[in-house]
Amino acid sequence: MMARYVIGRLAGVVVILFLVCLFTFVLFFTLQPDPAVMICGKTCTPERIDQIRDVLGLNQPFLTQFLGFLGGIFAGRDYGEGANLVHCAAPCLGYSFQTNQSVMDMVVERLPVSATVAIGAAVLWLLVGIAAGLLSAVKEGTWWDRTAMGLALGGSSIPNYVLALALQYVLVVQLQVLPFPQAVAFSDDPVVWFQSYLMPWIVLATGYACLYARLTRANVIDTLAENFMRTARSKGLSPALTMRRHALRPALTPIATIFGMDFAALLGGALITETVFGLNGVGKMAADSIAKNDQPVIMAVTLLAAFFVVIGNVLVDLVYTRLDPRVRITTP
Repeated sequence: MMARYVIGRLAGVVVILFLVCLFTFVLFFTLQPDPAVMICGKTCTPERIDQIRDVLGLNQPFLTQFLGFLGGIFAGRDYGEGANLVHCAAPCLGYSFQTNQSVMDMVVERLPVSATVAIGAAVLWLLVGIAAGLLSAVKEGTWWDRTAMGLALGGSSIPNYVLALALQYVLVVQLQVLPFPQAVAFSDDPVVWFQSYLMPWIVLATGYACLYARLTRANVIDTLAENFMRTARSKGLSPALTMRRHALRPALTPIATIFGMDFAALLGGALITETVFGLNGVGKMAADSIAKNDQPVIMAVTLLAAFFVVIGNVLVDLVYTRLDPRVRITTP
């Protein structure tokens, strides 16, 4: 039964990604200005524009262009003819209008930066958010609960770019305790790597940590009021044992669902955070491409983000069946 469920979910993933491909292709290649004119520039001749259209296949019918785009993802594709023939190996997402670089190479080059930002921030917001929410639920109504929830409400109201600029001014300019962030590989210098990513982690994790703290508190309080918790306490179990064995799993299961979607979305690029700190990740690449109207890069980032979100949704569903016995798939 589980195998049938997984196959069905994967089939749904294929359909959703196909629709995303179709939508983004229509949006960026038929509703936008002529890509050939954008590539050629303002002083280009009509003959040169027609030549660029032939190389890109823009003179072909829409269906032929779309099928060629899909085929390029799985099998690669050729651009141009004769001496101008250029082969784009699979998975081919085209070439940048601005740099003429393979879009797939650009994504692969910048994805590790976005993954580092996303993973570090996720670890931070999970540790801080869940811990604060648990303590607030256990100490409901105390000064800690009111203070923590007040800070959570305020922290979730601060825009990322405001917090990023404030941290840079205080920690980099005034106190000079951290360097300005730069994309340094961990193998090159672990200390500089940690210092460079610390502020982006804090900025990206703050809003999520505040949200997760409030959600964790609400879920734990609701769980502690359930009948099975009263039964556990009536058996003489200690509060710590009752919390660990009976309360944590049902209270944190909804958090796992939200975390999977949030983290998957971040893998597609944290646009504001990467742009403010100048980290050359997928998010900053998307921002630069939007400013320059570089359509192949924008479409590639859109597809990448959709892919991570859809796959993350499937993984969350599978994990959820393990965390919560009530939703496990059983044979009828």
